[in-house]
Amino acid sequence: MAMSNSRRRFLKTTLAGTLATAAFTGTSIAGAEDKKTLRVIAYNVYECTGWPKERALGKKATALGQMPVRFAHELALYEPDIINFSESPKEPIVKQIAELLGMNYTYFPSGVKWPGAILSRFKITGSQNCPLVQGERPADLFTRHWGVATLQIAADHDLVIHSAHLHPDMEPATRLQEIPRMLESMEKDLSAGRSMLLMGDLNHTPDTKEYELWKKAGWQDTFTQAGAGEGLTIKSDTPDRRIDYILAAGPIAKTIKSSRPLFEGAFRVNNADAESFALSDHLPQLAIFE
Repeated sequence: MAMSNSRRRFLKTTLAGTLATAAFTGTSIAGAEDKKTLRVIAYNVYECTGWPKERALGKKATALGQMPVRFAHELALYEPDIINFSESPKEPIVKQIAELLGMNYTYFPSGVKWPGAILSRFKITGSQNCPLVQGERPADLFTRHWGVATLQIAADHDLVIHSAHLHPDMEPATRLQEIPRMLESMEKDLSAGRSMLLMGDLNHTPDTKEYELWKKAGWQDTFTQAGAGEGLTIKSDTPDRRIDYILAAGPIAKTIKSSRPLFEGAFRVNNADAESFALSDHLPQLAIFE
């Protein structure tokens, strides 16, 4: 017997409501506050459309509007306090995911395409998009996103987070223009010894001039400090590069407990299954601080 359009609409609405309820319930259970650790995730989410895009089940999940709930469910398993998105979807989708996770958020529009966002269970006391020291965003720089937010993680302690997605060219020329401008903007907080994180898809590997600039400025790579193996973050079927980072500076850099890419669950593609899809082509990077 063929299913009527009204029946399809009913089932679609009921499923969405059930999943949303489950997300709220699951988050409230799994997200019980842990005052001993701070758990942060940096994730290039590929617009929350699933990868590879041609996979039929991924297309179906997107068409049914399931992706925000799927992202919220999978992220909630890791009890994050702070999440950074690169290649963010449009703001209403970010808002929906944040609400499902019981989080606040701030959104960073892109210079061309690929915006970013920060989601957090902490109060966001301030944020600025492309916080250059002087002038407007150059047309050829920060064409993905860069923004900064301040989070109140305790009554007497703030955390400054820079969210970034640098230029993807194989040649480093553009990134080598972007990074010095970012460091100029960060200098005041770095010199003041504030706790800071830099999170995102930096589009360079650890053996590059770009990486050396971060190190010379005092940024600590959480994976280098507390990870194991190669830490590859792309692509989510057969990872072969590390380009997604959580860097730390100031007092928080002395409290790194662990750092690893999440090559597991719905974040990865099962290569033995022709219909398998991952939530994104990148893997999330999870860092835990004492």
